[in-house]
Amino acid sequence: MTWQAAQAPVRVAPGDIHVWRANLADFQKDPGSESVLSEDETQRAGRFRVPQARARFTAARSLLRFILGACLECPPAEIRFAYRKHGKPFLAPGLFREDLRFNLSHSHGLALYAVCTGREVGIDLERMRADRDHERLAARFFSAREAARLAELPAAQRQGAFYHCWTRKEAYLKARGEGLAIPLGSFSVSLAPDEPAALLEVAGDHQEAGRWRLWSVDAGPDFAAALAAERGPANLRFWDWSLSPLVPPSPPGS
Repeated sequence: MTWQAAQAPVRVAPGDIHVWRANLADFQKDPGSESVLSEDETQRAGRFRVPQARARFTAARSLLRFILGACLECPPAEIRFAYRKHGKPFLAPGLFREDLRFNLSHSHGLALYAVCTGREVGIDLERMRADRDHERLAARFFSAREAARLAELPAAQRQGAFYHCWTRKEAYLKARGEGLAIPLGSFSVSLAPDEPAALLEVAGDHQEAGRWRLWSVDAGPDFAAALAAERGPANLRFWDWSLSPLVPPSPPGS
């Protein structure tokens, strides 16, 4: 995979899955970025007590609007969101012809976005940390199958495998939009370095694993990332915002 520059408008054709990468610190330098947020997003940002966390949330949501605006050829401030039961945002019904679905994740200043049409999508990003007790966390949160597979790997491979597993599980949960209403240990994903990303099994539902595809995403050094989407044609495109900052059209009369 290669991260490329995009040119407006960014068409998301049926079968496309677009993945965007952005450094939030770069976007935070834009003094006008916060102005595109809705009132409820501004209120949510204000509830963060740590200034850095508040700034990253603001930048991540502003950039989501800019990316969707480039796809929809719409000013980012005019985009309206609705929210599913567990908080996953989607485009408010009736405003756009395009059935865009999207998801975002950010970690330590880096952000990833996934955008497609007509099917659910999830993406997760984590910075890899050597100071975590990966085996204890796996025993607590992973399925028995995943924990056993992790323990079989050479010690030098376990940290990477742990994060492959974690991000794939989170990407699937985020695509489903049900959060931790689905227990982390109730399904299994691949994690070994020589195995392609895959949802292997879901307890109590023999057909569920066949509904989804998973991919690893090379987000950069020290990060692990994964993408999940409902099955179908998959033309993956990888865009880097820093290579192609896109400015959607302004509202009439502005």
